[in-house]
Amino acid sequence: MPKPVTLTLPHELGADEAKRRIADGFGRMIRQLPGGAMMQLSESWSGDRMSFTAKALGQTVSGYVDVRPAEVVLEVVLPELLAAIADNFRGKIKSAGQLLLQKR
Repeated sequence: MPKPVTLTLPHELGADEAKRRIADGFGRMIRQLPGGAMMQLSESWSGDRMSFTAKALGQTVSGYVDVRPAEVVLEVVLPELLAAIADNFRGKIKSAGQLLLQKR
């Protein structure tokens, strides 16, 4: 059974800058995850929500990113095969997301 992983990442960038950084850096962030270099990633925006699908090794991961003025909500739906590593995946995504959204 697929397992959703939801993360809320606070930021101080404002919605426009957070959206710009996600649009520019999400693909790079995903490719840094284990197995990410082999992923085929597709993204589409509707307002402040980016939907995505990533495919590699016969597995499909999907989800969305909601950009809000002071936080970004990310939900990733992992297929059953990857659900066992959901906690590890959560930690890696959280770290990468915080780096992407940190105020410089």
